Amino acid sequence: MNDHRPLPQVADAVSPGKLNFVLVCVFIDMLGIGLIVPVLPILVGEFVTAREQQTMWYGTLGATFGLMQFIFMPMLGAISDRVGRRPVLLYSMAGMSLNFLATAWAPNLACLFIGRVIGGMSSASMSVASAYASDISTHDNRARSFGKIGAAFGLGFIAGPMLGGLLGGIDLHLPFYVAAILSAANFVYGWFYVPESLPESRRGKFKLTRVNPMAGLMKLARRQDIRGLVIVYTLVTMGQMMLHSTWVLYTHFRFGWSPAQNGIALFCVGLAAAVVQAGLLGVLIRRFGEVRLSLLGLTSGCITYILYGIATEGWMMYVFILCNLLAFAAGPALQGIISKATPAESQGELMGSLQSIGSAGVIVMPLVGGVLLGEVSHLPANDWRIGATFFVSAAMQAAAIFVAWRYFRHRHVAMKA
Repeated sequence: MNDHRPLPQVADAVSPGKLNFVLVCVFIDMLGIGLIVPVLPILVGEFVTAREQQTMWYGTLGATFGLMQFIFMPMLGAISDRVGRRPVLLYSMAGMSLNFLATAWAPNLACLFIGRVIGGMSSASMSVASAYASDISTHDNRARSFGKIGAAFGLGFIAGPMLGGLLGGIDLHLPFYVAAILSAANFVYGWFYVPESLPESRRGKFKLTRVNPMAGLMKLARRQDIRGLVIVYTLVTMGQMMLHSTWVLYTHFRFGWSPAQNGIALFCVGLAAAVVQAGLLGVLIRRFGEVRLSLLGLTSGCITYILYGIATEGWMMYVFILCNLLAFAAGPALQGIISKATPAESQGELMGSLQSIGSAGVIVMPLVGGVLLGEVSHLPANDWRIGATFFVSAAMQAAAIFVAWRYFRHRHVAMKA
């Protein structure tokens, strides 16, 4: 029989001031990243002579950023468990500002790669911010805190791409300068106003085994108590990465969408995520509980992937986005369940390892999605097979639902034994 003793609570209540800093940190970082989304592919085009080269080098830049994230995010998470969250968050903000400046000043592709390397090495805000939120949250409201972080993430992507497109219309380099200024302002705010969330008494030891990204993933895989949830999280993340990496080209091939239309669609996605994760998540958790909510969200996402793939008109995509609200609650609910099964002194390592799964997806899934979409891109716009990438995402989501259902069912039986 599994040991289901409750973990000690780390705080009596969420501190609004500290949590607000985490939300501001994530929002500004995501706003800065969102600013460059519509302009970086065009900027790459200034250094090459053919579209094929532009596509290849842009994909390679994305994979480089993801690879650096994969290597360094667990390291920074583990370091934050030893020295505290605040120093690592400040490092992340300074590094992202330098990344944006390097990109803005880049005279060639090599300098663009330098910027991506710096950015990937510094991109720890999401995992360490999640650990910070865990430090200042109670055992029972961690999922709600994670939901607010997800909402800040979504809000950054509501404003970022649309603002980046407007600024890029003035000058392709302007969004990068604005992103650098925002990251620098976030650093100054954190330096003067943000306290440490992890007291000395709860800091863990730093070990080299904890900074190896593969070791972190293997450690997650060896945890039998949450192994099923880790598999679920991985499947869901890979499906999402497939969607993110092929969305723009898919809508262009199928519906002839312009960048502006995709900007509106991204606005709808970010708005829906923010409404659910910041406003409705607490109500949904009280109504369904974290387990049922995660299963309902996964099911909603699976159905929506299929609908994306068979849509025959562009307006349908907007309807499907707005009807898929429960899917935006699945991630925070799963994170909350996993976090509750992990000791307080290992929250940074846990969040870093979970984010490494996402970084691995950023490396692998754009390549897989690009090949798959390329194979069907020659088909007529009304051919259902052109939605193949979404069908693969739906299959991964369906597998996640099955694994999650078995995990929760067996856990329920074990708890009754």
